Amino acid sequence: MILVVPRMLNYIVAIYLILIGLIGLFGTGGLHLR
Repeated sequence: MILVVPRMLNYIVAIYLILIGLIGLFGTGGLHLR
């Protein structure tokens, strides 16, 4: 469990950052396009 938890946290953080990046790109891109 001790070895698995950090890997899970890394995946969660990576997915979280990717989602924020995509939302930021689409959000600002949509505002600039319109």
